[in-house]
Amino acid sequence: MKIAFLGTGLMGGPMAKNLAVSGFHISAWNRTPSKAAFLKEFEVDIKISAAEAVKNADVIISMLSDGDASHEMQNDEKIRGNLSPNCTWIEMGSIKPDEARAHSVNLNDLNVNYLDAPVSGGTKGAENGSLAIMVGGDSTVFAKVEDAFEPLGRAVFVGPTGSGQLAKLANQAIVAITIGAVAEATLLLEEGGADAGAVRDALLGGFADSTILQQHGKRMSERNFEPGGPSRLQLKDLRNILAEAKALKIDLPFSLSAHDRYTRLVKSLAGSELDHSALFIELLDINGRKT
Repeated sequence: MKIAFLGTGLMGGPMAKNLAVSGFHISAWNRTPSKAAFLKEFEVDIKISAAEAVKNADVIISMLSDGDASHEMQNDEKIRGNLSPNCTWIEMGSIKPDEARAHSVNLNDLNVNYLDAPVSGGTKGAENGSLAIMVGGDSTVFAKVEDAFEPLGRAVFVGPTGSGQLAKLANQAIVAITIGAVAEATLLLEEGGADAGAVRDALLGGFADSTILQQHGKRMSERNFEPGGPSRLQLKDLRNILAEAKALKIDLPFSLSAHDRYTRLVKSLAGSELDHSALFIELLDINGRKT
């Protein structure tokens, strides 16, 4: 199986590496070539254009910033001309469900299969090959390319086209709201004089325990906000959540609150490129505390 990988940034880079190490033939492209250079060490064929990368590929994996970026790729005439009939385009970036459905129709005109398969697990999950992968599309297409997911993490088929992206939005709602809860708990503990690290240890295995509590709670205590998942992308996901909620005619008050707070973090507190656990900074600011 020949795989073309488009987008080798914080997430895509280690994902492409894991596929190559597992024995797949990988061609890769990134808008900033220097970010793909390290993959040469793992015998990845680095291409200077996305059109060259997709040529003769059985599977194209795109890990781009948003739906517009994927739309641009899929409508590039050189790329379209190099797509093999009956190949499969797997969108692993986070886009809107309706964008995924539109992309599927667009590619179907070229006899190209489509799966939307966004991921959760951050850079650690990408590096360790332990991502949670939510797949939408045709189940027979999923079965055909399922082996390509194995080096990346655990892939679960969740429904028709767009369902993967809808599942990712649900995931991101849980993540954003839980980060807010962990931030408040951490500040409460610090202000009250308790050892926040010891409390996280005490809560291991209990109902309040979570990966977010353990990983992001530690980040908050250490004031370490080097980006795993940048806050600007969390904000993008929250915008998409609210857009989907509006389309479904439902209200999501916790998601709305998280959206407003991340907007403030990104736009007023220079937190765009900080990890999404930096919502703690916004909470400190609300309370007149220094980082």
